Amino acid sequence: MSHDEDHITSTREKLVRMANQIAAFFHSRPREEGVAGVAEHINKFWEPRMRRQFFEMLDSGGEGFDELVVVASARIKRPITPAEADIKLGLTPSPADAAASQK
Repeated sequence: MSHDEDHITSTREKLVRMANQIAAFFHSRPREEGVAGVAEHINKFWEPRMRRQFFEMLDSGGEGFDELVVVASARIKRPITPAEADIKLGLTPSPADAAASQK
């Protein structure tokens, strides 16, 4: 495994661990408050790149995420892709960004 692959794996593991720590905190609250709390925390404190990777992981099965995180994901803001951002600005997306948006 290359150094880059190690980094990707560790970043994904860190996102799962962080999301699950947030969920662990909110498990002591009533269900609806816990779901809302997880979503609010991630929306407030996770930058778009983190949330984009979070949704990529969920979209590919979401292995390892606490059930409260998965339920809260419906309330978490899904960031736009770089290609979508270019289009919103009236720019032509780069071929690499357009290809990445198709995944």
